[in-house]
Amino acid sequence: MELPVKKETTNYTTLEEIRARKEQLLSELQKDNTRFSTLWSQTFLKREDSSKAEYISNLVGKGITAIDTFLLVRKLIKNYGGLFGLSKKSSTKKKR
Repeated sequence: MELPVKKETTNYTTLEEIRARKEQLLSELQKDNTRFSTLWSQTFLKREDSSKAEYISNLVGKGITAIDTFLLVRKLIKNYGGLFGLSKKSSTKKKR
């Protein structure tokens, strides 16, 4: 864990120095606010409308991925289910 970097502190002797520093900090905050607003709006940009062919191809691709994932999980559980306590235990009880 890194320790925070200690910045040099400046001693202000007049009210004018304090006001100048306040103005400087205000302008830096406004620049940062503009930058963050731009990044935030770019995060949630609406994508362009796709054609029906693109919609169908995306739908088919996601469907194939879902089926493939299901089959993979099924195979892993079948072969390695005992590791996770999911093995099939045959319960053969003797009837009296």
